Amino acid sequence: MKKPSSLDVEASTLSRRTFLGGAVAASALVAGEVDAKEPTFRRAAASESGTLRTRRPFELEEATLMDLQRAMQTGKQTAQSLTELYLARIKELDRSGDLPLNSVIELNPEALALATALDSERKLQGARGPLHGVPVLLKDNIGTADKMQTTAGSLALVGAVPTRDAFLVERLRTAGAVILGKTNLSEWANFRSTRSTSGWSGRGGQCRNPYALDRTPSGSSSGSGVATAANLCAVAVGTETDGSIVSPAAACSLVGLKPTVGLVSRSGIIPLSHTQDTAGPMARSVADAAALLGVLAGVDPRDPATAAAQGHVAADYTRFLDADGLKGARIGVPRERLFGYHPATDRLVEEALSLMASRGAVLVDPVALPTLAKLDEPEQVVLLYEFKADLEAYLSGLGAASSVRSLADLIRFNSAHADQELAYFGQELLLQAQAKGPLTDRAYRKALEMCRSLSRERGIDEVMAKHKLDALIAPTQGPPGLIDWVMGDHWLGGSSTLAAVAGYPSITVPAGSVQGLPVGVSFFGRAWSEPTLLRLAYAFEQATHHRRPPAFAPTAELRPPGGA
Repeated sequence: MKKPSSLDVEASTLSRRTFLGGAVAASALVAGEVDAKEPTFRRAAASESGTLRTRRPFELEEATLMDLQRAMQTGKQTAQSLTELYLARIKELDRSGDLPLNSVIELNPEALALATALDSERKLQGARGPLHGVPVLLKDNIGTADKMQTTAGSLALVGAVPTRDAFLVERLRTAGAVILGKTNLSEWANFRSTRSTSGWSGRGGQCRNPYALDRTPSGSSSGSGVATAANLCAVAVGTETDGSIVSPAAACSLVGLKPTVGLVSRSGIIPLSHTQDTAGPMARSVADAAALLGVLAGVDPRDPATAAAQGHVAADYTRFLDADGLKGARIGVPRERLFGYHPATDRLVEEALSLMASRGAVLVDPVALPTLAKLDEPEQVVLLYEFKADLEAYLSGLGAASSVRSLADLIRFNSAHADQELAYFGQELLLQAQAKGPLTDRAYRKALEMCRSLSRERGIDEVMAKHKLDALIAPTQGPPGLIDWVMGDHWLGGSSTLAAVAGYPSITVPAGSVQGLPVGVSFFGRAWSEPTLLRLAYAFEQATHHRRPPAFAPTAELRPPGGA
């Protein structure tokens, strides 16, 4: 999903911009069931330390994929013990207390059996790779043909289990990953209301930011971000249409990578837009994001967009990581519209720019992206048309497993279950999409042409060629705002749109915090430039080490300027 900028206009077209980003009792979980009805917002009683509860030491806290593999190789851990530890962590932090995180919408009842089988295989044949035996969480719009649901957070799809795994799930299983469960999200990838609250779904309730539990986790890959930040899993998979990976990653002090559209297959994923949708890694380090990308990426005959990835897929993206990767890199700084909406965020990014220059980067500052201001309206038109067409194609493939076969059916379901689905915000975007015609409409084709021209040829491609750039850089967004079920999300600005509309890659990395609330910086660039972006992000990460694990505070401990 995507965040509105303070420079954008109509509020009615903005609140949805963090997008791809009753029957829940049927979804029994290993560690308890999710309560779909969000209770009245309660202030947690703080302990003496000021946190929600006294935190017990967790032996896997901040463990990397390499750490986990080393532990399994030496016999200190097994896939089964890792799975048990993460399940206990989820029970403790995600399901208990006055303000549970609500990041995991469902656990895989087969997770322990899968882990046990992978342990036996390791003893006989060795590890398949960096994800062998590693517990991974998936966003609840990524299809699994098992005992779990795939609902996009909506009660309308409870019981409609896909007949086949999503292609990326097949790749994860082949790599030996333990599919631990599904994560909560902004319902329908936050493409439902013009005044939505990120991280809320009818099925999962409100997901909360682990750095301050009354703050937004952002979205729409809210649960994937929160669970990874809170060490409820090793890594997670999110999806993005515009900001839905990079925004919650930045809000949770994570690395989030939105790949080039086509690098990772979308088959089996509940869609929003076939021109902008992609899945991607969410991790606590650039190295882990790179390792996970190597498993997810691949050509899939079921997704025609992946045909363009031929020749661009790397088997191992970790080989591009270089701690000296900033040296000699030419990085453009597009200040207009992407800076200036939050002074404290700007200060952090200025510090980041100074550090990059000290590490040998050549900053071209500023560079102009005049087409960025013209993208909002055509993007919205494209998304409304594609959401209707793509969602109805997906629903038709569910067959008898679902009584919801069309967008009109979904709208009727929400109206009939308004006490559960429409209690906090409406479905204005669904109604707007329903009013659109087929993809042959001139309005759609014109808007799509404008999007591609403004974001690609006259946008990223032009500015990077003109200044001979390796990447562009900007604040990912400001610090996470308060959860607000009355007014909806409050977003100051963000930088996800240009790369999202172009279908080009972007990666966010922790850049520090404002009053204890995480802030990220994003590198983005041309199509298929993931190796370059990973190199730059890794070099910045290794020079700064800004990530800190969350404190699970009930609220941010705000201090006045100059205060102690």
